[in-house]
Amino acid sequence: MLDDTDSRLLSALQQNAHLTAQQLGELLNLSPSQAGRRRQRLETEGYIQGYAARLDPQRIGLAVQGFVQVQLATHGPQQSREFARLVQSRPEITSAWTMTGEADYLLRVYCSDLPALNRLLHEVLLPHPSVARVQSQIVMDQLKRDAPLPT
Repeated sequence: MLDDTDSRLLSALQQNAHLTAQQLGELLNLSPSQAGRRRQRLETEGYIQGYAARLDPQRIGLAVQGFVQVQLATHGPQQSREFARLVQSRPEITSAWTMTGEADYLLRVYCSDLPALNRLLHEVLLPHPSVARVQSQIVMDQLKRDAPLPT
């Protein structure tokens, strides 16, 4: 179970993962060693799954963000595994979800430009034997960045 201090610690780390034990202690009214032990416990127990840098897609040459809905032709375990392998192998696909409704999967993709997105759709996804249909939406503007989880 998380107590209020754990929740505040998680919230603070989502805002700035570089906080030192000293800084966390000051924010949480704990000693640096207590704050460090709490962080370590939350890491060990899997509440904190890792730390990563958040990059600006535009600055690194990824000008097109899109969402792709994928409908499979057949829904057997083998087809699902094969499609999952394809998703894992493509760096342009940054997130993937299985869905209820008409689409079986929703993919979040980042590409350098529209021709690169077109190649991903027409040379990678559509030719896959498990795929029946894809529908893509191009992001025009992102109103809210990926936000920290509510704690």
